[in-house]
This record gives sequence, C-alpha cells and structure tokens, in this order.
Amino acid sequence: MCTQAATAQTSPADSAAKAKAAAKKKFDYNKLNLKNRANDHFMFQAGYDGWAGKPDSIQTSGFSRHLNVYVMMDMPFKTNPQWSVGIGAGIGSSNMFFEKTDIRLTSTATSKTAAFRNVADTNHFKKYKLTNVWAEAPVELRWVKNPANPNKSLKIAIGAKVGTMISGYTKGKNLQSASGNSVYGNKYSMKLKERAFFNSTRLAGTLRVGYGALSLYGAFQVTGLFKEGAGPEVYPYSVGICIAGL
Repeated sequence: MCTQAATAQTSPADSAAKAKAAAKKKFDYNKLNLKNRANDHFMFQAGYDGWAGKPDSIQTSGFSRHLNVYVMMDMPFKTNPQWSVGIGAGIGSSNMFFEKTDIRLTSTATSKTAAFRNVADTNHFKKYKLTNVWAEAPVELRWVKNPANPNKSLKIAIGAKVGTMISGYTKGKNLQSASGNSVYGNKYSMKLKERAFFNSTRLAGTLRVGYGALSLYGAFQVTGLFKEGAGPEVYPYSVGICIAGL
C-alpha cells in the first residue's frame, strides 16, 4: 500500500501579503494612547550663527551664537500619528561678534544706513557684538518612527518660524587704543539700542533631525536682517543642537 502526502507551497505573492498584514497588525495606531506622550512640547536650541551674503569688508570674529526657547503644542494626525503638526511660541536671539569694528545704528544728516566701520587704527572694543531678539511663532510638520515612545525614536521635522523683533543693540567691552592698551579698564562697557534699521519681521525655514530628546537643526532667514537700503543685504542662518522634551 502506498501513501502520498501533498505539500502546500506558498507563492511569493502570498508571503508578501502575509508580511503586509502582520506589519499592519503590529502598528495598529488606533489602539495607541497618545494623550500623555512626550513629543517636543518644550524646545531649547543653541548653536552657531552666520550671515549669508556678508561683504568681505565686515569682519566677524569668534563664535557667533544664538539661544532659542519655545513652548509647543503637538497635534498628531488621526489617520497616522507618526505624523503631527507642532505649533508654538517663544523667544529667539542672535549674537554676532565682530573684530575691531564699530556699528553705527543711529541715522545722521548724511547717512541713513547702519554703518560698519573698521576701527583697527583707532580706539576700538576688544569684544564687540550685535544682538537681536525676536518673539517667534514656530510651526513644524513632524515625523516620528515610534509615535508611542518619541523619546526613544528617530525624528524629523521641517517647518518655518515667523518673528517680530523686540530688541536690537550693540555692546562693546574693554575699550582699547590702536596699540591694544586698555583705555578705561577691562570692566568698561557700552551698550547702544536701536531697531530702526532692522526689518521688524523675520521669516525663516527650519529643519530638525535627531533621536529622542536630542537633534541637530538648521534655520535660514529668507527675509533680510536690515531694511532695504538701511544696511548690508545679509541673511542670517544658524546651525546647532536642539534639546526637546515634555
């Protein structure tokens, strides 16, 4: 007596369908509780600042830098919470440092522009910076690999931020002679505030890529720092580290 056993074979199409069904079952987002998840409701950013289009006659120096702090709302998509929109508000700042430079932010009878003067051959400050501060509203389109646990997941966010300037000023420390000798002592400083030459509104594109609470980010301002004809045509940019959480 002879017995034959029939063996069922699975086609490549059947295997792909089963794998797709298993993946769909594994990532059933409808069953996830996302109400209390941490997804970048607070962002702290710090890093390097630069000016695109800066003329060679303007001598920057040192590590120009910024500090930004934002509080965000995160709104995940119902159809796929890997995607969400972040909307927030906060404060952004920029500190550009210069070497043997004097910046005149006050208009005169003969000049209505912000003047950048090379003062290497006369008295100049050892440390000198231009600071701008904005109240800002950032918006991001966010993607996170694991929406249930963003603090242990790959993250990508692209967006923009719009801001209004709340302060603009120059500050110099330790006035020196052309030969480098201190004029009034190293504790002497001078601060001059003026916003008239700056664009009151700025718009910048942003990008963040990271894992968990830490990410690298960049921003490029598409509006000029100065009003047309009131200063050099420069476009600030920044790169740095973002620490996000809550």
